[in-house]
Amino acid sequence: MIPAPFEYHSPTSLKEALDLLTSKEDVKLLAGGQSLVPLMKLRLAKPKHIVDLGGIPGLESIREEGDGISIGALATHAEVESSDLLRKRCPLLPQTAATIADVQVRNRGTLGGSLAHADPAGDLPATILALDAQMKTVGPKGERWIKAEDFFFGLLMTALEPDEILTEVKVPVLEHAKTAYLKAAQRASGFAVVGVAACLKLDARGTCEEIAVGVTGVADKAYRAAEVERRLKGKRLDAKLIEVAAYEVCRSIDVVEDINGSKEYRTHLARVYTGRAIEAALSA
Repeated sequence: MIPAPFEYHSPTSLKEALDLLTSKEDVKLLAGGQSLVPLMKLRLAKPKHIVDLGGIPGLESIREEGDGISIGALATHAEVESSDLLRKRCPLLPQTAATIADVQVRNRGTLGGSLAHADPAGDLPATILALDAQMKTVGPKGERWIKAEDFFFGLLMTALEPDEILTEVKVPVLEHAKTAYLKAAQRASGFAVVGVAACLKLDARGTCEEIAVGVTGVADKAYRAAEVERRLKGKRLDAKLIEVAAYEVCRSIDVVEDINGSKEYRTHLARVYTGRAIEAALSA
C-alpha cells in the first residue's frame, strides 16, 4: 500500500521545526521513520503534514557531559550500538541497541524516535527506565527535562506535549556496574515478546548494592520491576535467590495477551528472562 497524500517539510533548525509543528494541523514528526512510515503505508496514520527532523544539525551527537552522557534524539540505533564511549561508560544502551530488529532498521531507526513512539514491545524503554535516564524536550514554552519514570504513560503514549520535540537523552556514566539486556523476540519483527534490562552494582563483599530491572513487552508500557529489585538489593545474589525474586516480576502488572502469547505464557517468559538477565549481568 501507499500512504495517503501529505505535505512534506524539511526544516533546517529546531526553531523552524517548532514553528511548523505549532502552525500546521495534523502534523507528524519524522525521525528515522521505522515506525511512522509502515503505519502510513497501512493508512493507520494519515497525517496531513510530515516534518522531517533529519536536516537539523546537532541532534545526532553522543558526548560525555559531567556525570552523564548526552545522546541526540536522532542518533541511530547503529550509532548507539557502535559508540565506543557508550560501550565503555554505559554499556547497557549499546547492548540493547544491538538486539533491535535487523541491520537495516538499526541503520535508520533513532533513539528519540523509538522512545517518542513508546511501543510497548520496544526494547529501548526498558533500558531507559533501568538507567534512570532523562529526556530533554523543546517546545514553545522552552526546554524541560522529563525523568524516564515519568515519560511513558501507556500504549503509544508519553509525557510529550503535542507541540514538543524530544531532542536529547541523558544517561548516567556507569562506574563498576554490571549490565545485560535479554529478550524473547517475535521472530518476524524482532519486537520483544518479553525483554528485560538489568543493571546492578556489587560492593566489595559481593552484596548487591544497587539494582534496576526494566521490563518491556509484558504490559501496555515498559516498567521497573520494583518488587524484584526490593528482594535483591542488599543481598548476596545466588541462583536460588534470583529465581525467587524473578517470580515477582509481574506483581501488580496487568499482563497483556495477544497472538504472541497468553497472559500465562508471557508471565512465565518474564520470570525466566528476568532471572537470565540478572544472571547475565552478574557474569559480565
